[in-house]
Amino acid sequence: MDSTAPSRPASSHYRWIICALLFWVTTANYIDRSVFSNLAPTLQDVIPGWTQDRYYDMAVAFTAAYSLSQLFAGRLMDVIGLRWGFALACGFWGLAAMSHSLVSTVTGFFIVRILLALGEGGNFPAAVKTTAEWFPKRERALATGLFNSGSNVGGILVPFGLPSIVALCGTFYLSGHALGWRGAFLVTGIFDITWIFAWLLIYKKPQDHPRVSQTELACINSDPAEPGVKIPWRRLFPHRQAWALASARFMSDGFWWFYLFGTPYFFHDRFGLDLKARSGPVAIIYVLASVGSVGGGWLSGYFIKIGWSVNWARKITLFICAACVLPVFFAAITQSAWLAVALIAVAASAHQAWSANLYCLAGDMFPRRTVASVTGMAGFAGSVGGLILFLLIAHIRKAAEVSHDLGNYRIIFLAASLAYVTGAVIVQLLAPKLEPVSFEQ
Repeated sequence: MDSTAPSRPASSHYRWIICALLFWVTTANYIDRSVFSNLAPTLQDVIPGWTQDRYYDMAVAFTAAYSLSQLFAGRLMDVIGLRWGFALACGFWGLAAMSHSLVSTVTGFFIVRILLALGEGGNFPAAVKTTAEWFPKRERALATGLFNSGSNVGGILVPFGLPSIVALCGTFYLSGHALGWRGAFLVTGIFDITWIFAWLLIYKKPQDHPRVSQTELACINSDPAEPGVKIPWRRLFPHRQAWALASARFMSDGFWWFYLFGTPYFFHDRFGLDLKARSGPVAIIYVLASVGSVGGGWLSGYFIKIGWSVNWARKITLFICAACVLPVFFAAITQSAWLAVALIAVAASAHQAWSANLYCLAGDMFPRRTVASVTGMAGFAGSVGGLILFLLIAHIRKAAEVSHDLGNYRIIFLAASLAYVTGAVIVQLLAPKLEPVSFEQ
């Protein structure tokens, strides 16, 4: 008997505690980025030279930095491991988020937004790799949906809590000046710092964790064993399975970013809603998106449970999600703010269900040791799609200023309507059977 083996309990469900940690950090990640997008329409009153065009320029800069970060952070997680790689990423973006409170110029905000993006790009490659490490394929989409719903919770907490936090911080003074909106960026650091301590205290690989029972370990490792050969990064690029993931992310990721960064301005421009008035609509969108994230993960897992192949379970769920996004175009032409809220909420919910399953495709087709790298590559493609989208939005807005039609978002919502169906078709064409990638010589 191996005396170095950890003493294990009779039974456990410890993988769900790991999932809770992923939910926590994803919530913190989106709180950090959402504070800025919700404050942005009011910063023009306090930051010299601030305009809406500068805000979208910052979104472009953020997206560009985020895309590069995902590409390299994914590989970093595969090389140095999740324990310290994830903690390093969270620490970096936490400090960058707090540094927003220190700047007073448009240039300063450009710098801190880029720093935030460079850190935040590590979250999803690390989280997806963790689910591949801790969950069998039949549970992976549900676990991914659960942690991914943290992005929605972050979106819910910020619009509801931000006005109160700004008001509370306005009662505290530093160097004779009220903290106000600056304090909101400092508060976010609490979520990041406490998570890092929790992660380092709790996380280990399943086989090394003393709180994982033999039964749970057998469940985690119930999929066929993978070869132990080392896989260089360059060997990932030629495979069509990698391009299937990258193409689907390219088509769809930018629209989730639009719901995150652009929706506050959309409701401001089209329906004249201020920070307080739009907090309810934005929160509703994220509440329903949480339902979609968990529901989409559960749905493909249910299909697998009743005997469907992983291929059919994932693909049918993706096409259902794509169909649910189609009506979102009407949000751009309706005169009812609440109908627009409903349409965007359904689309956001479908996107999160889509993402929960799309993230799982990396683990379905690639060995666990490469999942973070593949996810980072696909995330890079998704961010490039988002970058193109925000450049398009910036161009549309400049034209709208000339025509005095700032509420015109028709092209953006039409593209959102069609993107997911296109992405699902591409996945089917490039990976018709979700065949596992072979790296044998």
